[in-house]
Amino acid sequence: VQLQASGGGLAQAGDSLRLSCSASGDTFNELALGWFRQAPGKEREFVAVISGSGSTTFYGDSVKGRFTASRDNAKNTIYLQMNSLKPEDTAVYYCAANQHIAYFSDYGAKLIGSWGQGTLVTVSS
Repeated sequence: VQLQASGGGLAQAGDSLRLSCSASGDTFNELALGWFRQAPGKEREFVAVISGSGSTTFYGDSVKGRFTASRDNAKNTIYLQMNSLKPEDTAVYYCAANQHIAYFSDYGAKLIGSWGQGTLVTVSS
């Protein structure tokens, strides 16, 4: 599957942004899709994942209650609604896809084979 992320940009603390990730391929509904981020000088961090049906979501501790993952299977697209942005949310955000939702973690990311190109989110204070 090929992934294309978009929607990044410059925001101020407290603002909202929505990221999108469109996917190609016939197996979209079977895949868990999610988001990771990497800030300069830091390790890649798990952000959120949503199951193929959309019924299950998991979030990293640093974004719980502020970010929401959703998907539109008719459009082969997932979204990440980011509210109450903080300067520490500044990072390149990558979307990823895999059949195994358990791979969407800081430690499982290396097992994920499908990644989008990344979109930069910059949050100023």
